[in-house]
Amino acid sequence: MEAVFIAAALVFVAELGDKSQLMAMTFATRYRARTVIIGMGIACAVINLASALIGEALGRFIPEDALRIVAGVVFLAFAALTAWSLRGEEHEEELAIVPHSGQALLAVGLAFSLAELGDKTMFATMTLATQYPWWWVWIGSTAGMVVSITLAVLLGKQILKVMPVRAVHALAAVLFAALGIWMLVG
Repeated sequence: MEAVFIAAALVFVAELGDKSQLMAMTFATRYRARTVIIGMGIACAVINLASALIGEALGRFIPEDALRIVAGVVFLAFAALTAWSLRGEEHEEELAIVPHSGQALLAVGLAFSLAELGDKTMFATMTLATQYPWWWVWIGSTAGMVVSITLAVLLGKQILKVMPVRAVHALAAVLFAALGIWMLVG
């Protein structure tokens, strides 16, 4: 059960101010909130399931000490990359999707899936699944991402008024660094 909380907290914080939330905000201007949340929720459940299963498979074939060291280094790299992004402002492109009510769910789900492939939360989920049971990691990472997406849809730009993107990224960098150090120390 510890894995659910670790994965949910890690993914939630990592997604705050990330492209996933920006996509959710953008889609929410074109589609109903329910459509955006369901489309992105299904997509993140599928992506996180694949990530957790891949991580679990890697955990079976790679020695535990090596995995712990690799996981620690990966999270420290995430911390460094997140901190590096604080030095300048990044501008995410908004998606220009023509709304079609019958295809909205599919459009949202596919766009989100493509944007999330290779994202840091995908690798974080894989890495956590090498250390914890994949199903708990999947549940936690999916819950953290869906909550983040839901906040973005329901609160929109209000999130960024409460907490600047730079502060969110700084918090994510600290969380990634702490997790990386914790895994390296064992």
